[in-house]
Amino acid sequence: MNAPAVYDIRVLRADYAHPGHAAALVTLLDAYASDPAGGGDGLTDFAKTHLVSELAARPQAYSVLAFDGDAPVGLVNCIEGFSTFACKPLVNVHDVAVLASHRGRGIAEQMLAEAERLARERGAVKMTLEVLSGNASAKRLYERIGFASYQLDPAMGTAQFMQKWL
Repeated sequence: MNAPAVYDIRVLRADYAHPGHAAALVTLLDAYASDPAGGGDGLTDFAKTHLVSELAARPQAYSVLAFDGDAPVGLVNCIEGFSTFACKPLVNVHDVAVLASHRGRGIAEQMLAEAERLARERGAVKMTLEVLSGNASAKRLYERIGFASYQLDPAMGTAQFMQKWL
């Protein structure tokens, strides 16, 4: 009989001024951007150089990191917005990334729990996120922890995420 694997996973709010956290954030976001789920292209040199300082300059942004021992393995980036209907903050979960080597271990769920705790500290009324329709495992996770398709009146259907590049 095999003993269960033991993981030393730490989940914490990133400190953008901490060099180790800054490096982890760029490394993990680049890995996510390089993955087919992230577009497959990786970060530009500009993004790698300026990402952490630009996030740090925005008090509405926060990030959650996961480490396996000293190795960074997961990232959640969040950006606070505003719900006009509720007249309270909302938090958009902009990126959820776990290295392929560490998927299936509950790391994303732990990071999202910390992101939610921080959103509640900010007085947020809700959290939002987008997920690609083909990412079934992510959709299952999000639904399991309470996310659902956005709708106001069921007769009007659910919201669709759209974009326009500028």
